Amino acid sequence: MDRRAWIPAQDFEDAIAAVNLLPGPASTQLSIYCANRLRGRLGALVGGLCFIVPGLILILALAALFLADDPPRALKGAGLGAGAAVAAVAVRAGLDLIGPSWRRGGEEGRRPTLLLLVAIGGLAAATIGPWLVLVLLGCGAVSLAARRRTALVAVLPAAAVLGSGLSWTALKVGALSYGGGFVIIPLMRGDAVDAHHWMTDAQFLNAVALGQVTPGPVVQTIAVVGYAVGGVGAGLLAALVAFSPSFLFILVGADRFHGLLANRDVRAFIDGAAPAALGAILGSAVPLALALDHGWQAAILAAAAVALLALRRGVVGVLVAAGIAGALVHALA
Repeated sequence: MDRRAWIPAQDFEDAIAAVNLLPGPASTQLSIYCANRLRGRLGALVGGLCFIVPGLILILALAALFLADDPPRALKGAGLGAGAAVAAVAVRAGLDLIGPSWRRGGEEGRRPTLLLLVAIGGLAAATIGPWLVLVLLGCGAVSLAARRRTALVAVLPAAAVLGSGLSWTALKVGALSYGGGFVIIPLMRGDAVDAHHWMTDAQFLNAVALGQVTPGPVVQTIAVVGYAVGGVGAGLLAALVAFSPSFLFILVGADRFHGLLANRDVRAFIDGAAPAALGAILGSAVPLALALDHGWQAAILAAAAVALLALRRGVVGVLVAAGIAGALVHALA
């Protein structure tokens, strides 16, 4: 943006702030916004697709390998190794995101409330995966009601309560996730593993690892879930549903970003939902760790935790190293 001067610096900074208030993948929304400013709605569609499609093709190709009925032994071991490190990645993601909120909470005197919301989100992610989205919405609604000092009336569309299936899972991932990409992990796991049994725990861990090591937003993990449900077509459908809200938010609301940033009701809702989402990221580490089937995976998880949390190594490098270790151990077993 600096070199080509497509967008004024202030507008770009406002866009970053606005997409971080919106649910869904902020990086995707920012790319769509920039393309929209440059070439209008057609540009937004083209720019967004160019940002999404390369990583989507790669992750679906890898899904075909890792989710095959009889993958090569080394590949299966690599998946088990990388999957073992995913719980540590979740903790790292949660702690990295909580840091700025904790500092801001100290300045605003909100740390007790922040701790409570984080605890609620963490407990929900660890225990009631499929219904986590209702907890996040509830935290946001309570925060909004407290600001307006009105009676809380939680009204959810019937589809939100009664909906099921891959499209609903993808919609939750794309439209109802707050606080960073990793909050989609407990949302997806609750449906894909516990509720619908589309995937085993090991396959889901592979999906999360693939979402981390491939380019593009973590939301693309939903394409692997879709592939497990019905092959490439279902994977593309899941990605289409998950990314559609991001296009809609920008195409409809980009001209209203300044108003969004100034809207106290929006800010109040996010102040409730976002900390709960951060807690959910941390809480997701519990079912992810409990899903490990082999003793040697616990050793890889411990090593990954040290590398990510103590040594502050990069996530992709740690996942690749865990995959290599898993392939070696599985080959020798």
